Order: sequence, then C-alpha cells, then structure tokens
Amino acid sequence: MFKKYAYLCLFIIFLSSCKHDTWKLNSIEGKQISITDTLKTDTAIDSFIQPYRTHLNKNLDSVISYAVDTYSKSDGELNTAIGNLFADVIYEQTNPVFNSRTGKNIDMVLVNHGGIRAIISKGNITMRTAYEIMPFENSIVVVAMKGDKVQELVSYLLKAKRAHPISKLQIKVDEDFNLIDANINGISIDLKKTYYVATNDYLYNGGDRMTFFQPNDSLYVMDYKIRNALLDYFLKTDTINPKIDDRFMKLKN
Repeated sequence: MFKKYAYLCLFIIFLSSCKHDTWKLNSIEGKQISITDTLKTDTAIDSFIQPYRTHLNKNLDSVISYAVDTYSKSDGELNTAIGNLFADVIYEQTNPVFNSRTGKNIDMVLVNHGGIRAIISKGNITMRTAYEIMPFENSIVVVAMKGDKVQELVSYLLKAKRAHPISKLQIKVDEDFNLIDANINGISIDLKKTYYVATNDYLYNGGDRMTFFQPNDSLYVMDYKIRNALLDYFLKTDTINPKIDDRFMKLKN
C-alpha cells in the first residue's frame, strides 16, 4: 500500500515538474514557384482531362461565320469597324428582348474600347473568336437616363477622344473637339426626355470612370452576356463586313 502512495506521489511530482513550452509565430516566409514547361505532367490527371479537352476544342473551333477582312480596335481614331460591329450587335440582339419585356426600344448603345480584347482575323470565325474578343463575363444592362445625363455621356466621349463603341448615337466635332452636333437616331438630344441606353454592368457600376450612368430613372438587367450576344449574332450571320462610318467624326475647318 505504501508503494502505491509512493508511486502516486512521484508521478504527481513528475507532472508538476514538466515544463510547458509556449510557441508563438515569429515570421512567415514564402517564395514564388514559376509554372513553366519544365514541370512534369501528371499523366493520370492529363488522361482524365483529355476527353473533355478534345470535346471543348472541337466546339470552340467550329466555324460559325466568315469575316471578309481583318478588324482591329486600333484601325480608327474615333470609331472602328470592330467597335461598330460590337455596339451594333448589342443593339440588334438585345432590343427585341428589351421590347418584349417593356414595350420600349433601346435608344442607343455605349460600351468601352478596352472591352474588345482581340482582333477578328480575315477568314473563318469560330466560337473561339467570340471568347477571344470578349473573355470577360460582362452582361448587358439597359439604363433609363434623362437627356441631361446623356449629355454628360457625350461630354465624356469628347474628353476621352477614343473609339468607345457606340450605336444609334452620332457625334460631330471640329478639329479642336468642340461639339458641333450630337443626336440619337437623327434627332437632337432632348434634355428632359428619358432615353434607354444599353451598356454593360462594368460600366454601369462606374468602370472606366463612366459615372454618368448613376443616378438614373431605372435599370433593366437583361441576363444576357455580351459574349453570348456575339455568338448568337455570328451563328445567324453568314458573313460579316463592318465599316468605319460617321457615327463619331471630326470635321475639318
């Protein structure tokens, strides 16, 4: 019995004498690991992915239209063929949907020059082309804006001096970029009228400093991505041949 108590006492003394270390974080270090072609391929994973890759590439490389020339967003000063196509497609594909929901029509379109991310090369247009032109997930929205806000939009374009894609809006300036005329569908802008302007959700939320979209009378979310509008247009259009025109032009003195 005495031995049991002795062992118990020794065990308690041992526990009480144990030192409890306190750990704390002193630093965090990291390093960059570059992903290059020197990394070995995991054959098991690659074999698993291969059927999906093949199916995806087959769809992306399917021909859906034809371009008679090569089009780039750097082809023009104030409007470009690809930019005009971009804006016109948004109008053509979205207006029937907007009209069926609201009984109204889109008055004009404005999107951003930087949103066009690739050229359209002469020859076959594939589904991959649409993803290259518009790799973002931007969706189309329609904003109800009073004429005075549309005038702010026009002023923005005059200051930007850039080929932001527009449709149904025409702007004429002199060589010093003083406004000569701005109209929508051939009619001067009425400051008190409500206009329905199609754009994308990025610009609506102030992207590219386009703050004139807010506040507004109302917003209509179309649940329609710009990329899908392009795909739908290419699928129904055998051949595209957009042009630089007079929708935004500088007149010589």
